[in-house]
Amino acid sequence: MHSLQALYGGTFDPIHYGHLKPVEILANQIGLQCVTIMPNNVPPHRPQPEATPAQRKQMLELAIADKPLFVLDERELRRNSPSYTAQTLEEWRREQGPEKPLAFIIGQDSLLNFPSWYQYETILDNSHLIVCRRPGYPLAMKEERHQLWLEQHLTYQSEDLHNQPAGKIYLAETPWFDISATLIRQRLQQGLPCDEMLPMPVLRYIQQQGLYQKSSN
Repeated sequence: MHSLQALYGGTFDPIHYGHLKPVEILANQIGLQCVTIMPNNVPPHRPQPEATPAQRKQMLELAIADKPLFVLDERELRRNSPSYTAQTLEEWRREQGPEKPLAFIIGQDSLLNFPSWYQYETILDNSHLIVCRRPGYPLAMKEERHQLWLEQHLTYQSEDLHNQPAGKIYLAETPWFDISATLIRQRLQQGLPCDEMLPMPVLRYIQQQGLYQKSSN
């Protein structure tokens, strides 16, 4: 029996409890032993991060130091080209072999945009998708053919994720934490406290590095 491994990507600029807590709860719900956190270097779909790759890596290391569930994967930080999930998952599958159950964790907002992702239809060949819900986002796809694709792959049994190497979409009932990196950056710029929003070692590091402060020019 291979144990299910999950990959969780993001910009993590900075990492915060809205990233960590839902995934910890998800791990308890479906029996995940290991979640690999993979920070993107050059996110294809969004503005570039404010913190450098080295700073984001350091913040992640501080955030997960006391959380054995998480391991850090730096492969995308070492690339200078955009991080395409399809390519990363193909590479990950090759490393893990054909039998191992692999899953990729995304938010519900990402599921709705999923058909616009680079080579999106290959992703389920290499992994399952675990979708963490976000209030206010519909659960139906915009186009009927994409809705059919979703329904074809949907499972309500978390055992399927453990028993098959790839190919299923599972909608997880994780709680929503109303925290975003944007909100944290804004609060830091305004000198407002963020103690409840991210791990204390990360906050201390941000302050030491002078990250996300008002621009001085």
